[in-house]
Amino acid sequence: MMEKRTCLEGGPSHILGQGDLLDHSMDSPNQQEQQQQQQWQQESYAEDFFARYAEGLLEDGAADDDESEDIDWKPYMRWFCINCTCPNPDEATHCIRCGEHRTSGILNQGYLASSFDSAGALELEPGKRTAIGYDPRMLLHEETEKMHPERPNRLRAILAGLEVSGLLPGPNSFSIPAREATQDELKLVHSSKHVDVVEATEHEDLTYFTPDTYANKYSALAARLAAGICADLATAIITGKAHNGFALVRPPGHHAEEESVMGFCLHNNACVAARAAQAAGANKVLIVDWDVHHGNGTQGIFEQDPTVLYISLHRYEGGTFYPGTGGAGEVGSGPGEGFCVNIPWGCGGIGDVDYLSAFQHVVLPISHQFHPDFTIISAGFDAARGDPLGGCDVTPSGYAHMTALLNSLSNGRMLVILEGGYNLRSISSSVAEVMKVLQGGVVSPCPDSLQPTAAGALAMVQVFLAQRDYWSDLDAPTFLKFNSQLAALSNGGRSARKRYLRRRHTGGPVWWKWGRRRVLYDFLFKNRFQMLMSHSHKGYRCSHKHH
Repeated sequence: MMEKRTCLEGGPSHILGQGDLLDHSMDSPNQQEQQQQQQWQQESYAEDFFARYAEGLLEDGAADDDESEDIDWKPYMRWFCINCTCPNPDEATHCIRCGEHRTSGILNQGYLASSFDSAGALELEPGKRTAIGYDPRMLLHEETEKMHPERPNRLRAILAGLEVSGLLPGPNSFSIPAREATQDELKLVHSSKHVDVVEATEHEDLTYFTPDTYANKYSALAARLAAGICADLATAIITGKAHNGFALVRPPGHHAEEESVMGFCLHNNACVAARAAQAAGANKVLIVDWDVHHGNGTQGIFEQDPTVLYISLHRYEGGTFYPGTGGAGEVGSGPGEGFCVNIPWGCGGIGDVDYLSAFQHVVLPISHQFHPDFTIISAGFDAARGDPLGGCDVTPSGYAHMTALLNSLSNGRMLVILEGGYNLRSISSSVAEVMKVLQGGVVSPCPDSLQPTAAGALAMVQVFLAQRDYWSDLDAPTFLKFNSQLAALSNGGRSARKRYLRRRHTGGPVWWKWGRRRVLYDFLFKNRFQMLMSHSHKGYRCSHKHH
């Protein structure tokens, strides 16, 4: 018997956590009954569709006994969700995964296209000038006739949301002209071979560096534009022509290594911006990467550089979450030892409380001690609630608070660079909230009494053990308290496992839980969970022994 899944509960407002679910208290009983019936009907479609679609995903010969059944069956997929790219049956009017309407106006109005209440306009301080970098030629980078998560609609939805909300153009922002990064600028962070390999794609209609990283004949141009925009924004901020900036660019960059293209990324935009800032007069640069995936490229490029402090908050899960790097013990090497700080989440579902707790107890103390001249945010929004790849729970308000906290560094000289984020509603609303802060918006202060979850506390204890010899401003009593709480959870045994299980996001395709891929799903993801739990309890004992 298939377990019933509630895919549409809460509709669009449920995705972003902008308060309670949509208020239907004023609807008539007949309207409420019709809405309930429609939801049940679409849930039924979702169940049947996912089960049959999972069967259709089997490779030839994967199940010989049912081969004839596979030949006769054809998936009745008719449309892809414009918001999260989930395939949907023709009969469904809303996405069976995220609840977006199939004719959504999100590309025209961004996150304001929905009926949920937004976070509200912030009062802006006069005199703040935010430089914005964008070029429509970056939309030409596309996996033609396919629905890749890193798609041009990401930028379209962001721009629509900013325009409708009055943030672009606005009295507190201005745009800079776009230009392509030069070969010399790119070679400050990449090898000549890397640059040449990317340039060679201009002669091909479609090229794949890895199974998930593509390039068409316009991708090299888009990548040069993205890097050039980031370099010019960094220079403008350091020279005083702008107070801060936002690079609305693609393709993203933080996975691009010195010699490797991977993870949707061609050139490392944040690294190019850091070198441009230093060339313009900044001595020390802080890069805070809140993308849900670890920025292996950024870490590797500045591995031995003590002038760049790299701090990343990401899903790690014992190295099983892409790209598999970013453990707390990775602290840099040689002269750069201690200048790499990884905050590795051990599971999915991490939300505002854990992120803001990590900012209060790890990110800000270390950053203030480093005392940077310039701050770069590698701003991936795939940790946002509703993202199809991230599986975390950060809200637009959470991103706004993190931006405001970092604004206290470098005298406000800060550049936000777009990285990942693949739910259009999540990314457009989150970018808007960050942009409001850059343009002088005032957010309420974070409470001092934030209490992290067990997963958040475990990650921070691991960071403290790895970084305490490098950063004296880390408050030892706070981490001792977290450690005691974890020890109590560890002694709880089965109850602790239940807490982790409730928060666990396996990361596998949900529809594999049913049909003939269930065995593969159990093998790949349930076994991984058991390994994580074993690793976590070892972490409890290890951290307890050190104190």
